[in-house]
Amino acid sequence: MLKLYYAAHTCSLATHIVLEEVGADYSTVRVDFAKEQQKSPEFLKVNPKARVPALVTDRGILTETPAMLVYVAQSFPKSRLALMDDPFAFAQVQAFNAYLCSHLHVAHAHRMRGHRWVDADDKASIAAMQRKVPESVGAAFELVERDMLKGPWVMGEHYTICDPYLFTLAQWLEADGVEPARSPKVIDHRRRMAERPGVQKAIAQELA
Repeated sequence: MLKLYYAAHTCSLATHIVLEEVGADYSTVRVDFAKEQQKSPEFLKVNPKARVPALVTDRGILTETPAMLVYVAQSFPKSRLALMDDPFAFAQVQAFNAYLCSHLHVAHAHRMRGHRWVDADDKASIAAMQRKVPESVGAAFELVERDMLKGPWVMGEHYTICDPYLFTLAQWLEADGVEPARSPKVIDHRRRMAERPGVQKAIAQELA
């Protein structure tokens, strides 16, 4: 059985959704950020990075959302959630998720985790990073909107692991100060994702 370590309102939701979508046999462990459980000795044995998500498998522990999404999709090949039978399409899936991980998610993190990049007591620098978030996150979503979201799903007609990942980050769009009207296709994608039973079940579990 797979075991997902997660925290509510984090990118762990993407993997949680995919586990539901493929019908995986899995359990979950909530990590309470308010109590800094991610820094506890027990959790650091699971993920020394002190972050979620982490996925315990029968071969070891995986971290980093793009890797975890591919692993789950590959473990359930009939789902065709990663388009692995087409090398170019699979590379496009990887490219999209890499952009979300390396750029869009990082831009979002500047709003509340500036201490990762500057000294925690450097309030001026942290405030400057926070002021930049609506612009940087908004620009990233505009790129997705204009050049990367093929519609109706990220890869076009075929639903893939890109869709839960984009949905998860799009959940935070308004809190990041981005006007939703700037990215109508992203917002429509978010609405349709929210209607999927697997998405609803994963969210309900995380917020319970």
